[in-house]
Amino acid sequence: MALFERSLKVFGAEGDTQFTQLHAEKILFTIGVLQNRIRERFPESGLLKVCLEFNLLSSSLDQKSKKLRDPIWPVRIGSLIAVAAILFMMGYSVYTIWKIWSQSDLPDYRPTELVSATESLINELIFVSLAMFFLINLENRLKRKSALKSIHMLRSLAHVIDMHQLTKDPVMVFNRPPHANTTSSPVREMNRYELTRYLDYCSELLALISKIGALFAQNTEDEVILESVSDLSDMTQGLSAKIWQKIMIIDLSVE
Repeated sequence: MALFERSLKVFGAEGDTQFTQLHAEKILFTIGVLQNRIRERFPESGLLKVCLEFNLLSSSLDQKSKKLRDPIWPVRIGSLIAVAAILFMMGYSVYTIWKIWSQSDLPDYRPTELVSATESLINELIFVSLAMFFLINLENRLKRKSALKSIHMLRSLAHVIDMHQLTKDPVMVFNRPPHANTTSSPVREMNRYELTRYLDYCSELLALISKIGALFAQNTEDEVILESVSDLSDMTQGLSAKIWQKIMIIDLSVE
């Protein structure tokens, strides 16, 4: 029985979310460790500067993702007040139409007044419906805009990391003839092991970028945000696959 209870705790059957949700503090800790690893091995590299910026950006994006889970009370209260005012005006219009209908037997009644008032009411109903739809979804649109802006920043950072590994040619490490370099050739001073570690760090950074982006999709059902996070994940996986091709070339090569 005790073993069964321990199994329930391990697999989260008691409501534990240790292995069913991403925990931002653990991702941030991993980014910090990776930053130290890059600093210790490549203290003067541009990749370290990218990681430093990514570390700061991740902390701010973590706070932003948490805010997206909470309601924006000023917007929500303002929208409710505006919707109530719209409903009041619509009710007043309906009352006016009813009053005209109830007085239709008066001698001075003119049918054109009723037609005009009814047409005006229909137009108001259309615009009121659109206004209510806009106000009700205003909070979600603001949250979506904030999330998409953050995901775009992560996407740009992923491209910056890809630029850092772009000139890291594994072939030049073990096959560098004297005449291979030109005046515009990039400086290549890494040996096989250093280049492997550098490329591996790039791949880890891309994976962590994807995980930070996933924080925005963890507690939302917004299809636009989910699709954008999925696109970010696909992009980082594609960039990482190119990096691992280079690592495999180094591993399979012969000194």
